[in-house]
Formats: sequence, structure tokens, C-alpha cells
Amino acid sequence: MTDTIAPDRVTMYGADWCRDCRRTEALLNDLGVEWTKVDVEASAEAAAQAQAISGRMNIPVVVFPDGSHQVEPSDAAVRDKLAALGAL
Repeated sequence: MTDTIAPDRVTMYGADWCRDCRRTEALLNDLGVEWTKVDVEASAEAAAQAQAISGRMNIPVVVFPDGSHQVEPSDAAVRDKLAALGAL
């Protein structure tokens, strides 16, 4: 995935060292969801944007096409949200 944000797909703010980020990334890939990865380690601006969205320093921050977001979500929470959006 790339660092280009697209409003019609899932965007995940995270870092390679983050275990929860890797888990969420694997889930999105396994589900075949089109998504964009934004590396908060590579860009202070990206880290600031993730914090502005969530109001927290935690990652991953998963932003859905409807504008809602989840912070450190479980696989079930991501799956349920994607199903509610009709993305599965």
C-alpha cells in the first residue's frame, strides 16, 4: 500500500514496529479490502494527523470511507465496521 490518502478507501495510520498495526494490516489484506497505509514514523506530519483524528497518541488509527475512525481496534471491530459499510 502507499502513503497517498484516498477518501473512498480505508486509511490506516501506523508503523512497522507496531504489533497491532501489523495485525490490522494483515486483516485488511486477508479481507481483500482496498486500503492506504500512512507511516507515522516516516513523517511527523502524518503522526500529527493521526493524533488530530483520534485525539490520542495510540496507533493504529483506522479511518473508514464514511469518515469514522477506530483506534487500536480489534479484528472483530474492523470486520464489523467494514460489513456495516458494505465493504465485505
